[in-house]
Amino acid sequence: MSSSISIPRRLPLLMVADSVLLPGSSMRIPVTSSRNMNMVKTHLLSRNTLSSTIIGVVPKEPVIEDEERDDISLHSIGTAAVVVQVTGTNWPKPAYTLLITGLCRFKVEDLLQETPYPLAKVTQLDKLSGEDVDDDIKSNKELGSLVENFREQAAKLVDMLDISIPVVAKLKKMLENLPSQHLPDVCSAIVKASYTEKIQVLDAIDLTERFKKALPLVMRQIEGLKLLQKARKDKLEIVTRKEGGRMPGMRRVFRKINTELDDDDDADTDDITDLEQKIKGAGMAEQALKVCTKEVKRLKKMQPHMPEHSVIRNYLELMVDLPWSRSSKDTLDIVQARKDLDEDHFGLEKLKKRVLEYLAVRQLKNTLKGPILCFVGPPGVGKTSVGRSIARTLGREFHRISLGGVCDQSDIRGHRRTYIGSMPGRIINGLKIVGTNNPVFLLDEVDKLNTSLHGDPSSALLEVLDPEQNNTFTDHYLNVPFDLSQVLFIATANNMASIPAPLLDRMEIIQIPGYTQEEKVRIAEQFLVPKQFKEHGLLGEQLQIPTDSIKIIVSRYTREAGVRNLDRRLAAICRAVAVKVAEVDSNAKQEKLEKVENSDKKEIVNDNLSDSVSQDASALAHPPEMPIVVDEVAVEDILGPPQFESEVSQRLSQPGVAVGLAWTPMGGEIMFVEATRMEGEGKLTLTGQLGEVMKESASLAMNWLRSHAKQIGLEEQGDLLQHTDVHIHFPAGAVGKDGPSAGVTIVTVLVSMFSGHCVRSDTAMTGEVTLRGLVLPVGGIKEKVLAAHRAGIYRVILPKRNEKDLHEIPPNVRNEMAFVLVSRLEEVIGAAFDGGPTVQTDIPFPSKL
Repeated sequence: MSSSISIPRRLPLLMVADSVLLPGSSMRIPVTSSRNMNMVKTHLLSRNTLSSTIIGVVPKEPVIEDEERDDISLHSIGTAAVVVQVTGTNWPKPAYTLLITGLCRFKVEDLLQETPYPLAKVTQLDKLSGEDVDDDIKSNKELGSLVENFREQAAKLVDMLDISIPVVAKLKKMLENLPSQHLPDVCSAIVKASYTEKIQVLDAIDLTERFKKALPLVMRQIEGLKLLQKARKDKLEIVTRKEGGRMPGMRRVFRKINTELDDDDDADTDDITDLEQKIKGAGMAEQALKVCTKEVKRLKKMQPHMPEHSVIRNYLELMVDLPWSRSSKDTLDIVQARKDLDEDHFGLEKLKKRVLEYLAVRQLKNTLKGPILCFVGPPGVGKTSVGRSIARTLGREFHRISLGGVCDQSDIRGHRRTYIGSMPGRIINGLKIVGTNNPVFLLDEVDKLNTSLHGDPSSALLEVLDPEQNNTFTDHYLNVPFDLSQVLFIATANNMASIPAPLLDRMEIIQIPGYTQEEKVRIAEQFLVPKQFKEHGLLGEQLQIPTDSIKIIVSRYTREAGVRNLDRRLAAICRAVAVKVAEVDSNAKQEKLEKVENSDKKEIVNDNLSDSVSQDASALAHPPEMPIVVDEVAVEDILGPPQFESEVSQRLSQPGVAVGLAWTPMGGEIMFVEATRMEGEGKLTLTGQLGEVMKESASLAMNWLRSHAKQIGLEEQGDLLQHTDVHIHFPAGAVGKDGPSAGVTIVTVLVSMFSGHCVRSDTAMTGEVTLRGLVLPVGGIKEKVLAAHRAGIYRVILPKRNEKDLHEIPPNVRNEMAFVLVSRLEEVIGAAFDGGPTVQTDIPFPSKL
């Protein structure tokens, strides 16, 4: 083979660990190290010449384990090889595999370069002329005898193999025509030999020595095959004897023999047996146990290499891991539960009351089904953290499932087991994770589910969240019912409007409105400030944030329903103070070191520096500047100018402006409504990205005002729209607005514009109107009142029929507010103006609540 090959004097080297390529044999080598990767890219993939396909394969010394080390320790003898095939990919990262065939031995004379890949000057060791080798064999009697004996043993080895296998037949034909000098290398490559033994064959440059190294390997392989055949024969006799002298079916006999001889088959059988025992002890329902038993029988009859084998096995392992009968015991201490809820969250009285009611009933009746609670409120009020607190109070496992953006019903109900890679839904997977059948499941952002071509996940939740149906919830992957009745489901949402009505009907809604300023201050003092101190490594002796400063942050830098932005502002203050504390510590340490160095006592610096520093630890931790007190000036210096200032008095200083109240998913907000008029043809213009409901409210308000102009005292102006255009604008035009609660505000704005009187600057209003002038009730009263309170407005005009909603407002806020309850528009106009338009009817002014 090598007689027709002349290898180059310079060869790029491929370093191979734990493998030896011998001349005449082929091998697939994965390319993993950076040097080998550089060689493949530079030498093999960049050119198409014949010389570029010949490389040198050199074993790495086994003592070198790190392939990326700078120094290279190579074996001195290598094998020149031709690269037959390069396979691999460049994505996500390059990975190649080389199919190479050995040609001849060479010796590394000099390593010309090490990076980016090794390049060596080599000398070919095998003789080029096949005739010269034959002459050496004929002239050397010892070598000739070795060659003859080796051929005989090689033929004997091949005859012991199954000749019906195409590879064996091809190997036998190749050995018959193989030149004598290649026999040791080829046979050493096909027999089972260690790394050291193959290295010895590679290093045997002399042909006689090579035959002497390879012959024991071939003979050892022959003896191993003899022992294996004898063991199979003895096993066959034992099996035949057990069958009462009958010759059983050969397939069954060899299956028994192979099962007992093959360790892998033994392990697989043991695993199936263990799995079968786990199924019996899992406490499954009768139907699930029947299905698992049937699948185990299928698994036993199936070959491990079949794709369905892994599918069935994964299914059975999931069925075993599910908590069919494993429950956690509830901690039914009502008093302690009340304390735990109060420690974790401030306020939220309605929510805490409902949880305590559930605990009390659970204590009286252990079989109570888990309720389906839905916390609806703006972001940052603690909906998600309340779920975790409830789980801790109950002593149950907690699992959170985020549903925001989910658009595939298979995420809820799982995939059917019709293809490889199918998996259960999030509900069943969550039960597997927590390991109990009565955890607390938090379905976060249930109002943000989407619909796509893959189904409607909100519809898939109907069975999960129905207390009358979820005791037989069927996941598509399991295909058997699972009891979810003991699971306490808690859903969270920002807006009920986007939740489908059937899904909303299955849940118990608990509204969580925003916090008042006083509540925010209390939350900051009790929860947020200690939390930020802990996260930033600060102590109370280093930083103090007085209550007055917290009030400034709440009123001037955050105007939200929750406390998330307040938490961020406090974190910003802690970060700024942390810089000051770190600077003080560094300066103190530097002064200490300089003082020691100036004393010229190097021994003290080396031996007792740590003791000196530790003696002044208190001074370093609490320098004279500590604690840093964050006052109003410091707040503005750290957080910048105030972001929110009261603009009510400024905006209401001219006619045609009023303050309305609106509900949004983020909480309540105040909303300015402006109106102006100009010469025209009686056209009504509305701007501010309004919805259809608001546009109808504006038309209704305008028509009511035109029909009651005389009663209000605007009869001198005649028809209000004669030669006049009216423009009504809702500022913040980039924000969409719609809803039925702006009617009274629009009427008030129009009266203010036509009469020239300003609306009271301390008054906000909400309510819908009819064409006959009735004021109808609206929703979101608590959120709207809290928004007015946050904005510094303490007088609110509300529909009379919303009086029942005032008890939900916190007492401290209710005591500071004045509520004017009205049932007709005439009463609204009388209450909105101070010394302005008068109406003909006497309207009693409601007292302060």
